[in-house]
Amino acid sequence: MIRFFCTIILLNFFGHLQAQDFINKSTFHINPELLVGISNDSNENFPDRNLQTQVVLNFGWFHFIEKHSWLQFLKTKKAGLSLGFTSFGNSEELGEAITLQPFFEFGAFKSNDFQLHVATGISYFTEKYDPVSNPNNLAVTTDLTWAFKLFLYYDIIKLDALKWRLGAGYVHNSNGHTSIPNHGYNSFLLSLGLDVNHSNRDNSLTIPKEKSKSNYYEFRMGYGINALTESINDTKSVYTISGEYGKVFNHNFKLGFGAYARFYEMYYDYIDNNESLVQDGRLYEAFKSNPFLNSLNFGISGNAELLYNHIGIDFQIGINFFKPAYDLDWSLNQGWDNLPRDIPNNENIVLGDTNETYFKLKKHISSRLGLKYYILSHDQYRPKNFYVGAFINANLGQADFTEIAFGYVKQFNFNKK
Repeated sequence: MIRFFCTIILLNFFGHLQAQDFINKSTFHINPELLVGISNDSNENFPDRNLQTQVVLNFGWFHFIEKHSWLQFLKTKKAGLSLGFTSFGNSEELGEAITLQPFFEFGAFKSNDFQLHVATGISYFTEKYDPVSNPNNLAVTTDLTWAFKLFLYYDIIKLDALKWRLGAGYVHNSNGHTSIPNHGYNSFLLSLGLDVNHSNRDNSLTIPKEKSKSNYYEFRMGYGINALTESINDTKSVYTISGEYGKVFNHNFKLGFGAYARFYEMYYDYIDNNESLVQDGRLYEAFKSNPFLNSLNFGISGNAELLYNHIGIDFQIGINFFKPAYDLDWSLNQGWDNLPRDIPNNENIVLGDTNETYFKLKKHISSRLGLKYYILSHDQYRPKNFYVGAFINANLGQADFTEIAFGYVKQFNFNKK
């Protein structure tokens, strides 16, 4: 699944190269940077470690006098690809990571000296959790993980074709709930970087903006994977279908609302196999009356998407109005650590408390973030388009499942201002 996401990254990168139509093509930047900081403890008894260090090489393109609408309105200063090497301060238990991420940089605070850097990609880890040889590292259980980066940079010294800049921000790595445990890494880092500009041109020139608006509807089918608990850690499937309606503004921003339906194989198998908590007389025995229905999830959503040539950066926030088996999920995962698969019918066993306010929020609030690759670019009105995408779905920010999806978008009622 995450390997598929790597394909999306490469499509993003090469699609970006193919789509550039600059008045002056000499816009390439190289930006080496050194990052130092701390990562939080992912679990109790997390291994001792030194400071986290990272070396990153950013390859980017600075945009100016650009005819594409997504640059005119999004005010994207730079986009490109990052390659990074990270040491987590304990080579034996935490190891190192190699990270590949497409990124975008936007101007911030209406100043030419501040840049907001956003990146999404994948990381490969040299060390991961093992119940025997590496039991205290619950952060990573798979070789490949999702990688997110959000940074703010400030230019401190500017020369003709060089500039030094300082940065501070947040980095996250997790496997999207494809294997458990999945506590992930959350790191807070400082950066010193050198930006080498091979264009050495005035980047302040602009051209008139052409505004437009259209309606759209969208249908998507997806396939995801996740796991239920550490003791039932088999990878299971999630099947999704959704629809969406809304508006497209200036070929570069979509805003809409929709609905979705999902089927969780991990819930169905737990119920159908008559596992501990659904057995007669146990907490969730009623689920056996209809295992399929109780494995479904229905919800409504609000959707926002930035359109960047062939690429869409998609964000969704939703309300689950039907997800009964999440009660079972919470009971299994939020009680005692290392709960066995065969749970004794004993009142002294501590399960997750479904009366908690936090549980109710996580059950009913969903989110989704990912990248789409469209067959046709968004530099002009497209009545019909298709895409493939990779996404991470979450319950109130905590990973639920990783998904690939295929979708169709129909635009209509196009108006140019």
